[in-house]
Amino acid sequence: MLEEGRRLVPLDTLLAPRPLADLFVAQPRPLEPAENVALDAWVRGGGHLLLFADPLLTAESRFALGDPRRPADTVLLGPILAHWGLALRDAGEGRESAGTPFPVNAPGELTLLPGPAQDCRIEQAGLIAACRIGKGFALIVADAALLESAEGPDAASRAEALRALMRRAFGR
Repeated sequence: MLEEGRRLVPLDTLLAPRPLADLFVAQPRPLEPAENVALDAWVRGGGHLLLFADPLLTAESRFALGDPRRPADTVLLGPILAHWGLALRDAGEGRESAGTPFPVNAPGELTLLPGPAQDCRIEQAGLIAACRIGKGFALIVADAALLESAEGPDAASRAEALRALMRRAFGR
């Protein structure tokens, strides 16, 4: 589904995303300081980011602990989110998907940090932050359950929800 109408380019680092117009990042490892700087500059320069940042990943991984392909159980993006005026916290397992536009499982909560007004809008009770950053745009989702494999009747609705997020983040 991610490849519909586009060519995917896997990246091992965010140090040079410059030639790309759109960036899809899901549950990344902690970013190096230089990667935070490069990502910020890329978005500010006009890049479009869809970021899934789950503070408590609940999906099982087929990859062993220590395998670089295994998603991080806890996302550690505090520096870049704070730079954009956001904080991400674990909202606890009691929060359910009632009222959310797609399935969630123990989602986080995004909030605005105090300080100068940011051009971010918090939506869905903190599940989503939509931010204009310089000339670019970042759509940040505080849960990654939507990306878990789904079969049966739920698969089509999950795929459509992901398509809608991608259209919103990437402007098409």
